[in-house]
Amino acid sequence: MNDKHPAERFTAPANMEAGVPLQDMFDRRAVALLGESFAAVAPGFDARAFARRANAGLDGLPLMARADHLADALFAHLPQDFDDAAPLLIAAMGPELQTTERNGLRVFFYLPHVRLIARHGVSRWDAGMRANHEVTRRFSAEFSIRPFLVAEQQKTLARLRQWTRDPNPHVRRLCSEGTRPRLPWASRLPALQADPTLALPILQALRDDDELYVRRSVANHLGDIAKDHPRFVFELCDRWLADIGKLSAPRQAARHWLIRHAVRHPARNGVKAAAVLRKAAGGAG
Repeated sequence: MNDKHPAERFTAPANMEAGVPLQDMFDRRAVALLGESFAAVAPGFDARAFARRANAGLDGLPLMARADHLADALFAHLPQDFDDAAPLLIAAMGPELQTTERNGLRVFFYLPHVRLIARHGVSRWDAGMRANHEVTRRFSAEFSIRPFLVAEQQKTLARLRQWTRDPNPHVRRLCSEGTRPRLPWASRLPALQADPTLALPILQALRDDDELYVRRSVANHLGDIAKDHPRFVFELCDRWLADIGKLSAPRQAARHWLIRHAVRHPARNGVKAAAVLRKAAGGAG
């Protein structure tokens, strides 16, 4: 008997490889592992029936469509009220990530879980947010949190502001990464794209986070904002530089790095204000 959770037996490349489609990770073996993980915790879950439904039409689908197909197949075999399905979804998850770097692509095992939450969890906000909190500690809920921001913007932003104090760095990163207005591979967030002040309390709370993993997300979030509101970002970074004297030397260095990273693209494109900021933060214009 194999004691490892099915998520730990899921095989995927360590990194993206040229000519190797990511969707190929979700093959019949992956379907069997997903079914096994749910059958272990959900009474009456029929892993064979799930596999038949999941494998039908799977071949040929691109990555996100394949994940949606698997999410719908999973949900078809779970209680149809997400309040009842969420505890089973959470119980089916394996061990949490122990590091923030070099986790490879094996974490994509949870992409169907993320898509299930996005597609079926929004109508049950509390249960859906509990599921987001759990899955982001194993993969990332940056895709599944976005429908919650669209449907319940104020309430979801308030919860994310609370999560900026979570002890888990993956949860803290979600607060910044999930609210990025131009997150790659994801739908835009028009309200946050139009008004960058909406996520500002989150960015303020995380700008000096202990984890580079989290600070990098803040910098990338600022880079997103700079595409629509460059002056806002340049003025914000200037203020963040101005109050740096109260920080320890290591935190000053971390803040400098964040600002350099945030404005790197406009600086490379010849925007003078961005080049000035990079120089002030200790980098080349």
